[in-house]
Amino acid sequence: MTESPISITNPESLVNLPDNELQAILLEGVSRTFALTIPQLPPALFPAVANAYLLCRIVDTVEDEVSLSAEQKKFFCSAFIDVVKTGQLAQDFSEQLAPLLSDQTIPAEHTLIKLTPRVIAITHTLDKAQIAALAECVEVMAKGMPVFQALDLHAGLNTMADMDNYCYYVAGCVGEMLAKLFCHYSPEIAVHKDELLTLSVSFGQGLQMTNILKDIWDDAQRGVSWLPQDIFTETGFELKNLTPETDSEEFRQGLTHLVSIAHQHLENALRYTLLIPSHETGIRNFCLWALGMAVLTLKKIKQNLSFNQSAQVKITRNSVKATILTTKITVRSDFLLSLIFKQVSQELKTPDWQYSLSPFKPTLE
Repeated sequence: MTESPISITNPESLVNLPDNELQAILLEGVSRTFALTIPQLPPALFPAVANAYLLCRIVDTVEDEVSLSAEQKKFFCSAFIDVVKTGQLAQDFSEQLAPLLSDQTIPAEHTLIKLTPRVIAITHTLDKAQIAALAECVEVMAKGMPVFQALDLHAGLNTMADMDNYCYYVAGCVGEMLAKLFCHYSPEIAVHKDELLTLSVSFGQGLQMTNILKDIWDDAQRGVSWLPQDIFTETGFELKNLTPETDSEEFRQGLTHLVSIAHQHLENALRYTLLIPSHETGIRNFCLWALGMAVLTLKKIKQNLSFNQSAQVKITRNSVKATILTTKITVRSDFLLSLIFKQVSQELKTPDWQYSLSPFKPTLE
């Protein structure tokens, strides 16, 4: 009897693979971007960061599953926090959740849920400090995301502060976790721990805001908006009126302001990256590739404010390749990286409009 060929849609074919190989295949299935960037990290960091992303993706899968009620999502999120912390009852979690997933959840995520016990087993092979960082991130995300999922988002979020909070729960806490993992990996990096932790929240928000802006119309088709009404109140647009057919100069002006705010967060992302020692090229490239792709996406949005499909502002494969090549050449030079960022992102600023970023970190009850 021959063994089944390895396939992301066949969990049985994956379960006996070595840890790193399994995590690499799962990453490829659920996120091509992170499957590209995480392997750039030093070998000592790959297992923890890959595992962290898979844990976060499990929370995302629960939150995005259309067949689950708000109460079911809250139940599974709470259960998963305990699974990650203790390493126990992963099989029960998997067996209860897997049959409830609909066809709208991609096959790779079905596989990820079925292989949760294996992913958790890998979690608990990590160093205690790494496990603690991962568990804290999962707890923040799994407690914070359901709060927003339970809201009526047809008319968007009320304020920019609400958007800050949402971005923290879905991305800022991930940035904090990565900063902790980097500091655990290197005493040289840990010298800047406090500043890195602050900037990491902003880094996460910059990436998340870019995704939100890119996906405005996909969300609108589902009757959802993650945009903050107060920014659009300034320009005279009501988000409750937002539809895929919207053609409004007032809306485009508000969108311009949000691009500018996202750009400010990405400026912090560059500051964060430049705090990483120049010889740590793997960590720098991991950060720079995400940063570069976000800047290019914002540029496409700014240049086409009338876009009505996410595909219209999606960067090309050639742009991705150019980002990778450019950063590989300049990765050790703070001067060149700063110069390129300034030149490429200059048009993202709104000269006649200012928004002051303020440090924040929501407190979960």
